[in-house]
Amino acid sequence: MNGLKLPFMNAPVLPSEALQRVAAEAVRRSHAAEPPTGRKLPLRVGSRASPLALVQTRNFLTRLTRFCPVLRDMGAFQEYQISTEGDRNLVQRLAEIGGKGLFAKEIHEALAAGRIDFAVHSLKDLETNLPPGLVLACTLKREDARDALILRDRDVKVDPQRPYDCLPEGALIGCASVRRQAQMLHVRPDLRFCLLRGNVQTRLDKLRAGACEATLLALAGLRRLGMEDRVDVVLEPDQMLPASGQGIVGVTVRESDLELRELLSAIEDPEARAVSTAERALLAELDGSCRTPIGGYARIENGVLKLSGMIASEDGTFLLRREIEGAPLEAARLGTELADELRRDTPAHIFDEMRRP
Repeated sequence: MNGLKLPFMNAPVLPSEALQRVAAEAVRRSHAAEPPTGRKLPLRVGSRASPLALVQTRNFLTRLTRFCPVLRDMGAFQEYQISTEGDRNLVQRLAEIGGKGLFAKEIHEALAAGRIDFAVHSLKDLETNLPPGLVLACTLKREDARDALILRDRDVKVDPQRPYDCLPEGALIGCASVRRQAQMLHVRPDLRFCLLRGNVQTRLDKLRAGACEATLLALAGLRRLGMEDRVDVVLEPDQMLPASGQGIVGVTVRESDLELRELLSAIEDPEARAVSTAERALLAELDGSCRTPIGGYARIENGVLKLSGMIASEDGTFLLRREIEGAPLEAARLGTELADELRRDTPAHIFDEMRRP
């Protein structure tokens, strides 16, 4: 796979030369009577304005400054909150208004125009084909990739081995993900679904108000927000295969900005890069969009990358899972190969339905 480097996982990561230059510039700027030449500080960090996005952005900056503490005190970074179409329009499915790229469109426009220097994203919300001139420069250590089932009635007894059995016949599930919907319907075809979008707190408030009887959220987001106590049951990957990139934070920059790319390489998590490369290759090969029930989850065990993939019909009547394993350096090839296998064994009409307007 081009450009993928997997150094020894436990080796200490030292500040890059670019990071040292930014630190030196920050020190010089703090003492200069005139604006410094070269790269202007502060570096501008773009993010969605949701509470989770801001937590992720601040965690990223904390990690970046840990390698050079002087950056923390020199005003080296400035946060830019950007409202996206995906955040503003909460009454339609993403597939109906342009897909998951709507969570990054305005942010990437600002990045391409030079109004920000880099952008922080939940990787599962980032399109597989980035706009020309932009690259995924850094992936951070993965949080727990699993999904969580959240119930309105918290007194219901839940069997973790059969988590959906706690739901009454015909229960209404608040959900905006066709991936989650298809996998639940495959097990419980009697369930009904309604659209539930918005940030984590908004969805939980709607659930509590009676909009539905249950919903699903990414465990990673709940953990980052300190809301893990709201989880009723964590769904194992064999019960609910996660979305590609779930639990991973990715940072995009301009392709031409070699200095920032070098800086970000100092905090790259090589395992997150490998597993996300496999998952995103799978998604890209299957033409994954928000209308496509596709799951992808990779992990590295004893030096072997293991990738699980799933494709289904939206109503859950068809669901196919396959797995593949190989060397982490072959992550992109493994994702493409598994996608080809899934496509080969999936009825053509499933893909026809996905492409239907």
